[in-house]
Amino acid sequence: MNVDFLLSVVAAATPLLLASTGELVAERSGVLNLGIEGMMLVAAVSAFATEDITGSAALGFAAGALAGVLMSLLFALLTLTLLANQVASGLALTIFGTGFSALVGAKFVGIALTAIPKFLFGIDAVAYASLAALAGVAWFLFRTHWGLVLRAIGDNQDAAHALGYPVVRVRTCAVMFGGAMAGLAGAYMSLSYSPLWAENMTAGRGWIALALVVFSAWRPLWLLAGAYLFGLIMYLSLYVQGLGVHVPSQLVSALPYLGTVVVLVLISSDASRGRRNAPACLGRPFHAAS
Repeated sequence: MNVDFLLSVVAAATPLLLASTGELVAERSGVLNLGIEGMMLVAAVSAFATEDITGSAALGFAAGALAGVLMSLLFALLTLTLLANQVASGLALTIFGTGFSALVGAKFVGIALTAIPKFLFGIDAVAYASLAALAGVAWFLFRTHWGLVLRAIGDNQDAAHALGYPVVRVRTCAVMFGGAMAGLAGAYMSLSYSPLWAENMTAGRGWIALALVVFSAWRPLWLLAGAYLFGLIMYLSLYVQGLGVHVPSQLVSALPYLGTVVVLVLISSDASRGRRNAPACLGRPFHAAS
């Protein structure tokens, strides 16, 4: 296994790690956001358009993060303020993001950008930042007072509210953080991983990020392992094709998603594991009067 292979796995894992880290925080607060795929797509086209216009990759990533936050605020408005169903709202966000990004990105098809430069050991700065972000989230969740509050809200929202903690405000901040991380993941796709714009270029990575949070049992260390495992699977699908192995290309391309299905089946076979670690209020609306 050569160095280029390992570097390619890191690049494939980085958007998964970014998006799933943000979703981990949101779900720990009790919010299930199925709109990650749509958020990543809107962020990807926003980042690409910004860099194409300004020539600045830094502004491109900032635009991607901002697009993710704005999408997350729309989700928060629907689910935390108007108390709409979280599953339906997340799916609607993905459908909207897919269509909106295709519309806005139509004029950018065929344009190529220069990938962001490598930082250290052939790895770009965003990949290192994804690791730092996960470490920061782990420290915040398990070593700080507000991390404890966030987890308490996810486990028992009524008790946290009775103690005077602002449930909706904390959840809104968690959802916004998840949006910013999904935005960075989308920006990474269009500015570094494949520095161009193509419709549906995230190719289901938002859904894989959701599965990774479940796979990790809502624990940061397992999330890291899962992101790099799926990054390996995703790159292998390209690597095998490059070797000229006589395997149907459709099957090879489906490997990451088949792996997702297998992982979810294995997790569901051990239901007690999920019950032990899943936030008890995940997906439940909060009524202040309750």
